[in-house]
Amino acid sequence: MARSADFTAYLRRLGVAAEPPSADALARLHRAHVERIPYETFWIHLREGWGIGADESVRHIAHESRGGYCFQLNGAFAALLTHLGYQVTRHVAGVHNATGPDEAALKNHAALIVRGCASEANPEGAWYVDTGLGDALHEPLPLRDGVFAQGPTRFGLAAVRNGVGDWHFTHDQAGSFAGVSIVAAPTQMGTFRKRHVYNSTSAQSSFARTVTAQRRDASGAAVLRGCVFSAKDTSITCASRAEWLDLLADEFGLRLSSPAPMISRLWTDVRRTHDEWLASAQLSA
Repeated sequence: MARSADFTAYLRRLGVAAEPPSADALARLHRAHVERIPYETFWIHLREGWGIGADESVRHIAHESRGGYCFQLNGAFAALLTHLGYQVTRHVAGVHNATGPDEAALKNHAALIVRGCASEANPEGAWYVDTGLGDALHEPLPLRDGVFAQGPTRFGLAAVRNGVGDWHFTHDQAGSFAGVSIVAAPTQMGTFRKRHVYNSTSAQSSFARTVTAQRRDASGAAVLRGCVFSAKDTSITCASRAEWLDLLADEFGLRLSSPAPMISRLWTDVRRTHDEWLASAQLSA
């Protein structure tokens, strides 16, 4: 079980003090989370075998300078919010591409809804909360139909009358995916175990094919895919393992603790894949 000391360490990493639940405090927590805790899949490629239990995810974040992907990030954040007294529920969701919402995609993502945090702008007090989308939300969205601007990005949220799920989130046009379908009925993290095994072990899984780290701040998203880093108008291709690890630490606060040979193997694979892609692009040009 996660202990009070784990949550104290979690808040320390976020740089946020514990305070009573409110819309403003929720926004502070969310901003700090996506700015300081990276969305990352290094644990898959380093064969660390992480699960999605909330207590395990809390420990990785609180004590190991690590992050995780959607199930781990939102699972841990939900545990932290519960510890702080928020009314938070987990929900089946499905991230989809430009082809549109897809029933088969449901359970590939876990979303959060927080209630009981009314504000002047959102008197109903219900919020769509999601720290597990990488390049998307910087702050929670009011759980109502609307278009919302956050820095350079614009998002949509709408109730679904006839379609997939009960709510639909539309990502910014520059985002890495098109949208998310969200089911209104609450669920538990165990709902996602089968999908998590597929995500982290199948050769067909995009998570297992490409290693990534992502984070969001007020100015937009920073993304590392393989050895290519992009943020705003910047693009860098890491030329060495040392440069790659320094970038992970400096840009994402991510410090890998796996044995050095495992990290070296991963870097070699990442750089070889990139070079093969470059060669293929040059041949087809």
